[in-house]
Amino acid sequence: MAWSIAQVARMSKVTSRTLRHYDDIGLLPPARVGDNGYRYYEQEQLLRLQQILVLRELGLGLDAIAEIVNQGRDRIEALRMHHRWLLAERDRLDRLARTVSRTISEVQGGEKVTSKSAAHWFEGFDSAKQEQLQQEARDRWGAEHVDAANKKFAGTPQDWWQTEGQTWLKSLNTLIAHIDAGRLPTDPAVQETIDGHYQWIQGTWVPNRESYTGLANLYADDPRFRANFDKTDPRLAEYLRAAMTEYARTRLS
Repeated sequence: MAWSIAQVARMSKVTSRTLRHYDDIGLLPPARVGDNGYRYYEQEQLLRLQQILVLRELGLGLDAIAEIVNQGRDRIEALRMHHRWLLAERDRLDRLARTVSRTISEVQGGEKVTSKSAAHWFEGFDSAKQEQLQQEARDRWGAEHVDAANKKFAGTPQDWWQTEGQTWLKSLNTLIAHIDAGRLPTDPAVQETIDGHYQWIQGTWVPNRESYTGLANLYADDPRFRANFDKTDPRLAEYLRAAMTEYARTRLS
């Protein structure tokens, strides 16, 4: 049985545009292309798409996903491996859920909280990972900049973060519109959008040419960033990298 690209898009909740991009980069070629130019997918391609989506959910970028899915590993063994990963992530979230549930029960029940009894409120949280991210930021940007940013934003109300998030999302949607319109990263309209991003980022720190280029590479190369960009649009990370690099080259020192 074969499914059209529109049918696969409806089943998987992956846009047709993303499926075409996966084909263009060799990640998910269709089983065949009809005389009408339509792509058709069979069971093998649906299994491969499931594998791609699982790896995306685990935070991997498209380059890393391609390396994994192109290893020629037995399909069932690959599914078993991904299943183990998902079970491990489920167990981690279950631990967090139990921690929060227990805290709710104790607070609602009016139990007296001591240092010892409150310790389990933080079971399941990966503090080591947070410390790792903080250290990575210090190594990359300098401890003084990271500590200053942390101090600046300590106690910032939630609605401020929501507003900033909407500003960032608007910029990303504008960049996708540029891509759809066929504009190159060097196009003046694209560079104007990047200038808006640069002005926005200055609310936290002021990058120079080197550090802004480094940020562009971080967006595209770090799996944690790349996975989020890929979920928005798989063309976005590399386009943003090119546009930011051009901005840094021509406007920053």
